[in-house]
Amino acid sequence: MPHPAATRQLKRRLGARTDTSPAGCWAASFDSSKISFLPEAVVTPKIETEIGVVLELANRHRVPVTVRGRGTTLMGSAAPVRGGWVIDMLKLNRVRIDDEAGMAHVGAGATTADIQRAAEARGWFYPPDPSSKEYCTIGGNIACNAGGMHGGKYGVTRDFVIALRGFLPTGELVQWGTATKKFSAGFNLRDLWIGSEGMLGVVTGAVLKLIPQPAARWTLLTAFPDEVAALRAARVLFRARLQPAICEFLDRVSVLCAERATGKTVFPGQAGRPVILLEFAGAVSEIEDLKFEVLAWARAQALAFREARSRTEVEELWAVRRKCSGAMFELGDSKINEDVVVPMRNYERFARFITRLKRESKLAIPTFGHIADGNLHVNIMYHRENSVETRAAEAAVQKLMETVVALGGAISGEHGIGLAKTPFLRLQHSAAQIRAMQAVKKALDPRGILNPGKMFGVVRIWKYEKLQVKFPWDHK
Repeated sequence: MPHPAATRQLKRRLGARTDTSPAGCWAASFDSSKISFLPEAVVTPKIETEIGVVLELANRHRVPVTVRGRGTTLMGSAAPVRGGWVIDMLKLNRVRIDDEAGMAHVGAGATTADIQRAAEARGWFYPPDPSSKEYCTIGGNIACNAGGMHGGKYGVTRDFVIALRGFLPTGELVQWGTATKKFSAGFNLRDLWIGSEGMLGVVTGAVLKLIPQPAARWTLLTAFPDEVAALRAARVLFRARLQPAICEFLDRVSVLCAERATGKTVFPGQAGRPVILLEFAGAVSEIEDLKFEVLAWARAQALAFREARSRTEVEELWAVRRKCSGAMFELGDSKINEDVVVPMRNYERFARFITRLKRESKLAIPTFGHIADGNLHVNIMYHRENSVETRAAEAAVQKLMETVVALGGAISGEHGIGLAKTPFLRLQHSAAQIRAMQAVKKALDPRGILNPGKMFGVVRIWKYEKLQVKFPWDHK
């Protein structure tokens, strides 16, 4: 339902900050899910108080509000499914490093990579590193509790948020926590906002914890006969308490895609073998001690291995991981990318399940991900114009989610629920758990204006026609 009177008031209050042009509204109508829902207006605030104005008006007139950064979310979390107004956070992009305390004071529109670079320039390190870090914003990372390759050793976004600043749906300014290393005064609503996908409040800024920059890094690429052997070997590594900073698994299809994209075979004579890419980080003496044990593990477990001896060789090894996702489109023109989490004890069972799923669906399903924390990206490839493949892909997603939950895992590790995973939330959570979440939503947003239509409804996102648009981060 349109809100012309409220939108006119918005334009009077914020003037040039409010864009109601067809081009401006279309650009904010979709995220990386590429499903479009046209808003009535897009507001680009330059100062925090302007967000309070937007929310106070929206709450009074019951106008839906969706908050977005770059729109890198794959789940439709930033798509304005109920229309209304979109708040574009990109102008709130300040980054300030507190050298003494080891904290970063950031605006919600700052990109993750900019925060990392600012920290590294002062000898600090901000570990969470989504693959779209050059584009995605910290506000979006907080909204979805984003992770990345460093998650197994260092943790995810939630583990680095010290305090949050923002607005309730009523337009009231709030702050959860302070820039201190301890805070135990009242309910912890900070963590309630993290991962809530912009449904409980609007984050405008955050204080982030930083850690000292590791003095040394060492990279090792290992190949295995098959996926089960690779994942079993990873468990041996973890049981030995050899904690990598990064531990990335690529199945044989992912490796083949990367090899075709780069024109290079990862291991001569071993084309298309599943691999595990490891990076260890720490003090120089710590890395030297680790090398002996890790190389002994590689000799005992792997079919072949290569260690990087220079920065150039490091980049060559990482090219395998960077190229695999974009190269998968040779297997189909459409991809359903699901970021599931599997308990370590069930890695081998999950690998056997994926093999069966490929056979039963007759689809290519390259799988890769962060096995230090069990977060695997399962990519179901199909051709959208082929109705048989489309139905097979939809059935494969359902079977995937049912199996992940049955194995004691999670239907999402870092992408959130948004629109795309709404059919599966009830596999993960009981009716009582969902009612508790809805009660929190109603308590903080009684008029239901913030990011409505997400998480709790059941939307089959693949029934919509996807836009034929390309994002710079699509190749990641």
